[in-house]
Amino acid sequence: MSDLILKAPFGANKKKRIVGRGSSSGRGTTSGKGNKGQQARSGGKTYIGFEGGQMPLFRRIAHRGFSNYPFKKEYSLVNLCDIEVKYADGETVNKETLVSKGLVKKSAGLIKVLGNGDLTKKVSVVVDKVSASAKEKIEKAGGSVTVTNE
Repeated sequence: MSDLILKAPFGANKKKRIVGRGSSSGRGTTSGKGNKGQQARSGGKTYIGFEGGQMPLFRRIAHRGFSNYPFKKEYSLVNLCDIEVKYADGETVNKETLVSKGLVKKSAGLIKVLGNGDLTKKVSVVVDKVSASAKEKIEKAGGSVTVTNE
C-alpha cells in the first residue's frame, strides 16, 4: 500500500486569474471592470447604505429614545439533566468545571442553571443565576446553591 498516490479532486486546484496583461489574454484593457464609472477606479468603493450621494435612509430617519441592547446580559444555559450525567456525587458545579466537562464554551460569560430534568446527586452549585425550579431540585437532592451575582 506504500505506492498509493493521492490526487486532489478535479476543480480543487485552480490557476490564478491574471488580469491587465494585454488584449490577447482575454482579460486585458479594462481588466474585467467594465467601462468607466466608480467601480472601475482604484479605491472606488462605497460604504454600506451609500445611496449615490443622496442622504442615506439611516441618516434621514430620526432616532429617538434609549436602547438597552448594548447593556444586555447573555447567559450560557445549563440544564440539570446535563449536570446529572456529567457530575459525580459531591462535586462542585462552577464555570471552570463546566468548561472542562464541555457543557459550556470557554468564552461563556455568565452561566445560568435551569431546572430541566431531575437531579439525584448531591452537588454544590456556584454560578451567576439559578432558576427557582432548579434551586428547589438541587436542594431537594441535598446540594447547595450559591449565586455569585444577581
